[in-house]
Amino acid sequence: MAVVPLMRFVLLLLPALLSGCASTPEVTRSAPAAANGHVVPYALSLQGVPYVWGGTSPAQGFDCSGFVQHVYRRHGIDLPRTAREMASKLPEVPKHCRLPGDLLFFRTDGRSYSHVGIYIGNESFVHASSSHAGVMISSLSKPYWLSRFLGVRRPHSRYRLPDDAMAAADHRQRTQRRGHP
Repeated sequence: MAVVPLMRFVLLLLPALLSGCASTPEVTRSAPAAANGHVVPYALSLQGVPYVWGGTSPAQGFDCSGFVQHVYRRHGIDLPRTAREMASKLPEVPKHCRLPGDLLFFRTDGRSYSHVGIYIGNESFVHASSSHAGVMISSLSKPYWLSRFLGVRRPHSRYRLPDDAMAAADHRQRTQRRGHP
């Protein structure tokens, strides 16, 4: 019966696939620094915020890296400002080892690392799109994104904000939501 050889093949292949993530550096095996169950839900709550080039807040709108930086800063991680800087400073993660909260990078304008989004699972990511409805969910399996995909990076605790900076960022967020400058 064909099922038995297939099952044997799967059982032999499974340890090799699982060990692929184990052979990466320690920082890439750990969960994203801010993936405490709040990063992805918060990112998703910002759907519909408009795209604004250079935007870094829900009140003014976001560009792609401003969106990612805002979401992570809200959760205590201070990332670089541009997609290119994020990609150059964060550790790479093999595509098959990505977790919700990891950052996905794309080449959208002919330049390397010109777009970034947050992986949310199930081959989907949330990002600030300049050509659509601002912050939105897209599928990584769509030909447009698949052909422009460059890699996965994982934020880690090295970028954690000190507690006093966290309190100041939280205060700024609350006052911005109330319409204060």
